[in-house]
Amino acid sequence: MTKSFMLSIVTLTSFLGMIRTVSSFRHPSPSSSSLAAFGSRCVSISSLSIRNMNDASVLSNQQRKRSQMKMSSVSNGVAKTELASRLDGLDKPTVWHEFSPLAVKHQSINLGQGFPDWNPPQFAIDAMIDAVTPTKQRNANQYARSAAHLPLAQVLAEEYSAKWNRSIDPMTEVATAVGCTNALYCALQGLIDDGDEVILLEPAFDIYSAHVKMAGGVPKYVPLRSKPLEETDHTANAMFYLDFDELEQAVSPKTKAFILNSPHNPTGKMFSRKELEKISEIVQKNPQMTVIADEVYEYILFDPENSPHISISSLPGMFDRTLTLSSSGKTFSCTGWKVGWAIGPAHLTRAVTSVQQWVNFAVATPNQDAIAVCLKKAHEPYEGHASYYEYLAAEYKRKRDLLVDSLKIAGITPIVPDGGFFIMGETSKVEFPKEYTEEVTDAMPTNPMPRDWAMSRWMTKEVGVTAIPPSAFHEKESVHLAKNLLRFAACKGDETLLEAQRRFKAYFEK
Repeated sequence: MTKSFMLSIVTLTSFLGMIRTVSSFRHPSPSSSSLAAFGSRCVSISSLSIRNMNDASVLSNQQRKRSQMKMSSVSNGVAKTELASRLDGLDKPTVWHEFSPLAVKHQSINLGQGFPDWNPPQFAIDAMIDAVTPTKQRNANQYARSAAHLPLAQVLAEEYSAKWNRSIDPMTEVATAVGCTNALYCALQGLIDDGDEVILLEPAFDIYSAHVKMAGGVPKYVPLRSKPLEETDHTANAMFYLDFDELEQAVSPKTKAFILNSPHNPTGKMFSRKELEKISEIVQKNPQMTVIADEVYEYILFDPENSPHISISSLPGMFDRTLTLSSSGKTFSCTGWKVGWAIGPAHLTRAVTSVQQWVNFAVATPNQDAIAVCLKKAHEPYEGHASYYEYLAAEYKRKRDLLVDSLKIAGITPIVPDGGFFIMGETSKVEFPKEYTEEVTDAMPTNPMPRDWAMSRWMTKEVGVTAIPPSAFHEKESVHLAKNLLRFAACKGDETLLEAQRRFKAYFEK
């Protein structure tokens, strides 16, 4: 058998495999099966022939690349290739894949996932209806400008100009995205080269590290340390702190970005001006570093006089070094609308717009248009409060306090936050059966199962309340820091929170 004939078989096999794939989707029939069977026989013949070849140099570069392709299996002549190496581990089940179905299975009250279980305010719904109603002449039913729907860009520029006491250009310093998650993805794709390092504060929202890896970057973790309970007033701001020596030691010539989240998920910590100034000093010593500030919880504040939200971008020398991200979903209880944004100097927002134009092109225009209206409405009096923002903060503070009382019933010490959706609970006084720590699941971060993970599974099954184990937000080396903690979401309706309280009482006071 000549080499050219063997190569013809290889080419024919690939071609038949492609035909079979298309045929199976469009015209399933007996002839498809016959063709697939013939393709399978050709694969067997060609594979045997190639193994017996002494001189593989006749293969073209393209053919050699195909022959060396990683194949997880071959079925009916169709090769199934592995995912790209940059996705290693990212196709593994996550904490959400495990605990949401577990809560449903055991009819547990799910205080794990951080989204509201109520509808947006009526003015937001009205704005969305107006956006798609032709008689309202909002002109929002076609593609938006790729960088940002101009009405939204103008409102955002006005908002941030007032916050930061500087002029923000709506044409070059505002970019919108499909939620804050998409804004972060685009920013990292636009800023990070292979091998660049990005510093994350642990516990870090799990999306951060995934986005860094997908951009070809290397996550570098700096943990938020915690003080012993007896040395604090049991507030998140007092208990969790950043060791600035550790942060500075994590910086290297390869450090390209630092992701800062305040109010912080999952701890609820809010970084003070003094802390932000120290971070600023470290960043400004390293001209290659950019801060990406995730501020999605900026309006959910419980003590704004003593613990205000401060944007690091507003500090001296930091505007040109910071890309600030936020979104509408948390503020207006419309997480499904997926409207986020990035504000910063043109050389940083360009990272977002340059990627966005080749991915989604633009965010859904009606959604952007509705949020432009909402941002204006939010400053008006609402439900007896001076503004919607004040109402929002008051409602979440009330829900936070309700959940704090519930956790105490369970023997869990709440670490009370001054902002955000979440409450961390210290669980060292709560005992549960050891066999839960001996379970094995696909999503657990280490083996043996971490204590917080096992405790959350036990609480879901036996108590009927589900929390998220914070070890999900740590790398393996620092999972132990979360062993006595659980994260609870307060962004739930009163009846949901009260039912959780009833279940705590029924179990722990029996």
